[in-house]
Amino acid sequence: MRLFSIFTVILALSGPALAAETGPATITVTGEGQVEAAPDMATVSLGVTTEGDTASSALGANSEAVAAVIARLKAEAIEDRDIQTSGLSLGPRYDYGGSNGGQPKITGYLAMNMVTVRVRDLAAVGGVLDGVVSEGANTLNGLSFGLEDDASAIDEARRRAVADAAHKAALYAEAAGVKLGRVLSISEPAGFQPRGPVMMAEASFAKGAADVPVATGEVNLGASVSIVYEIAE
Repeated sequence: MRLFSIFTVILALSGPALAAETGPATITVTGEGQVEAAPDMATVSLGVTTEGDTASSALGANSEAVAAVIARLKAEAIEDRDIQTSGLSLGPRYDYGGSNGGQPKITGYLAMNMVTVRVRDLAAVGGVLDGVVSEGANTLNGLSFGLEDDASAIDEARRRAVADAAHKAALYAEAAGVKLGRVLSISEPAGFQPRGPVMMAEASFAKGAADVPVATGEVNLGASVSIVYEIAE
């Protein structure tokens, strides 16, 4: 009899402990929100490549060309904060024609530098490109359109993501014959970037920089959210 009583007490104590470990029943949903907005700025990535018989001459020519490009950008009313240089590289140029006993021969040097420019007047993009090409920019590495201030659009995308998650949770709860309780957690996926794919435009300096099209579509911004709901008893 005493053994039975001890066994009963153990069961009574273990019941609440097991319930605490398992926790409440929940529904986890992911919501998505999208917002489209007309772009109001462009980002241009330019390349300046120069050659020289020596490393110093190639680098010196590159520095002069980049300085001329930056001066032209400022003449086009581009502010200092919207001009950034990066990716300077210097390397030999080889002749693989076999004129040196089958061994590559250094025939000169190449210097390359990148200039990234933000153009806040979309109508001026073509003129800006024409100007920098005339000053030595010889590569167009990318042209994208976006928003100068996308905070309000991203906020709206997040609101839509939460509304989407709430709709899904309510639908699942109804289908399962349960009721939703309080929200236990809200989070964005790790590493998620709210800025969606940026619209790109193709262009070629050979065709004339002034012919580069301005933005003709919308910039897409997205948000994603994961919400955990408690199932009400």
